[in-house]
Amino acid sequence: MKRAVTIDSKRAFLATLEKSHGRQLQRYLAARLRNAGADAPDLAQEVYLRLLRIDHHETIRNTPAYLFTVASHVLHQYRLRRAAEPESVEILDVISELQNVADTDPAREVEVEQRFERLGRGLYQHSVRAYATLMMHRGDGVPLQDIANRFGVSYTMVKRYLSKALTYLEQHLDDVE
Repeated sequence: MKRAVTIDSKRAFLATLEKSHGRQLQRYLAARLRNAGADAPDLAQEVYLRLLRIDHHETIRNTPAYLFTVASHVLHQYRLRRAAEPESVEILDVISELQNVADTDPAREVEVEQRFERLGRGLYQHSVRAYATLMMHRGDGVPLQDIANRFGVSYTMVKRYLSKALTYLEQHLDDVE
């Protein structure tokens, strides 16, 4: 029975906190995010969930300060996760765009092939590992974890290689045209 009282008191604490500081928290998170509309509510919920885990919320001296300290930690972890994710550039879109141009003329097909070769050589010179990661993952369908095992590096490092390759292709696609 005591546990039910503790849960009820936690819920009351969070309800009061959300009512008094919810808008401030939303503004605080939104001001620090690029995609505030989609991510701020999720991060605010994560802040409240972390506060729900506190056993003795009565011992918090300055509740707003504690709330925003937890929010800053949540933001920091969110940014770390986002930094480890590769930027999404759909290479298939790039390939299909180049192939649509090449569908009409055999001379144009040769030109497109030469562009692919120049992009590939440029990427290879820029970073051998990024080139190999792109070819194995996107070309052969090898999972990133398997590539990491083959290279003897971490999964995060392989994600960085892939991100580096895609960023290179995106930046240099216009150069080969």
